[in-house]
Amino acid sequence: MPPDPFEAERPHLLAVAYRMLGSRAEAEDAVQEAWLRYHKALAGGEIHDLRGWLTTITGRICLDVLKSARVRREAYPGPWLPEPVVSFLDDPAERVTQRLEVSLALLVVLEKLTPEQRVAVVLHDAFAVPFDEVAAVLNTSVSAARQHASRGRRAVTEGQARHTAGLAEQRKVLEAFLTAAASGDLQALAAVLAPEVVAIGDGGGVVNAGRKPVFGLDRVARFYAGLLRRQVRDTRDVTFEPVLVNGDAGVLVRGYYLDGRPLVAVLAVAVADGRITAIYNQVNPAKLRSLDDR
Repeated sequence: MPPDPFEAERPHLLAVAYRMLGSRAEAEDAVQEAWLRYHKALAGGEIHDLRGWLTTITGRICLDVLKSARVRREAYPGPWLPEPVVSFLDDPAERVTQRLEVSLALLVVLEKLTPEQRVAVVLHDAFAVPFDEVAAVLNTSVSAARQHASRGRRAVTEGQARHTAGLAEQRKVLEAFLTAAASGDLQALAAVLAPEVVAIGDGGGVVNAGRKPVFGLDRVARFYAGLLRRQVRDTRDVTFEPVLVNGDAGVLVRGYYLDGRPLVAVLAVAVADGRITAIYNQVNPAKLRSLDDR
């Protein structure tokens, strides 16, 4: 039996959907819906440019998901962070996740766009979809599609945390941060935090991760100083495994909370000029299910 042409496009479609939705699980659902529509369209002979057709269909599906998700996200308990894509350094099989990799710093600010702006920016800027096709996805005019992309692009530029460091520098800064945080050394923390640093934790209402982002060097340093000692049963039980989080330096933290519940956290940072500009701490168990078998 010849291979299904759809399967060759699946990694591309997952990358498109993940950038739009910020959730690997939702992205996989969107791509599966695209697969159903693809097989239905095959019978009618509607498809001429397979990748273009599938990208457009996936965009329409994601637009509907984004519109319905806005109500859920507005009612979300505390800050909402994207579901991280975690790659383990000792597992070559994890290379299959690389096509999904887009920095958390970008995904966080994409979340602030309207659904139309997000779809326009992702399709046109990330995947070079022409504006006439973007307009078809959005069911609007080409000029309106351009305007959505322009406004979204401006919001991304103005709202994204500075993140310019290479992977080696990210790892060095992250290690210094973790060492200072574990020891409660405020001076050492201040040395690796940018003045405009923001710390965002996502517990999904299940785990205490702070109800609001923490802004500014002094407040973030004090928040993280000795945080583990305040939250975990025994710091000697805590492990820190270096990982890649959406292609950037991160760490997988495991241990036990004071009440005996397992602690699983994925922490990633944005780094520029040798200092951390943003900290993303994902502790919502629903967004870390992919780590259950690790």
